[in-house]
Amino acid sequence: RYLKVSPEIRDVLLTGGDPFAFSTGKLDRLLSELDRIEHIEIKRIGSRIPVTMPQRIDGDLCRMLAKHHPLYVNVQFNHPKEITEKTARAVFDLLSCGVNVGNQAVLLKGINDDVETFRKLHQKLLAIRIRPYYVFYCEPAPGIDHFRTPIEKGAELIRDALRGHTTGLAQPMYVIATNIGKIPLMPDYYIVDKNEKEYKLRNYQGLYTTWPNIEE
Repeated sequence: RYLKVSPEIRDVLLTGGDPFAFSTGKLDRLLSELDRIEHIEIKRIGSRIPVTMPQRIDGDLCRMLAKHHPLYVNVQFNHPKEITEKTARAVFDLLSCGVNVGNQAVLLKGINDDVETFRKLHQKLLAIRIRPYYVFYCEPAPGIDHFRTPIEKGAELIRDALRGHTTGLAQPMYVIATNIGKIPLMPDYYIVDKNEKEYKLRNYQGLYTTWPNIEE
């Protein structure tokens, strides 16, 4: 009812718990209701089930999802070892029915916070046709402080593991989810200095160049 009377809403996300834990019929009814609202242009589903229970992505589910485009599914692979033959097949089946698949990883101390693992995760995602979308800073929920890194760590990993070291397709947005919305925390080391004439820029190798400054 709220969505029907809120024409400013054009994008609806179904998420947490996990929408793929619903029966296929129930999820079909929810998506069908959204399809009937003219101003809703796209629908998104956030799910970790393709990672943890890939057999859920079966033929009935895929045939149902194919009726509800444009539809985007964001999964959550946090480590390259989660990309197995079975999880890759689940992603392939989603893609084959026209669903766009992205990844939202969480930065986890001791799990994916080293350069080699972080790079391998994002390269393997592309290998199974998933576009890295977000890396989230681990939220301060009770009992998980041992998984939290310094906030700067994610930006450092993007700088040291991805930028210049692999394709730009493998580079997600690093964000922290706060009470005032998502705040980007991307590495800010490119513009070293500027004056009226030019910018001084630095790349991932520490090399410098200048670029003309065009005033507004």
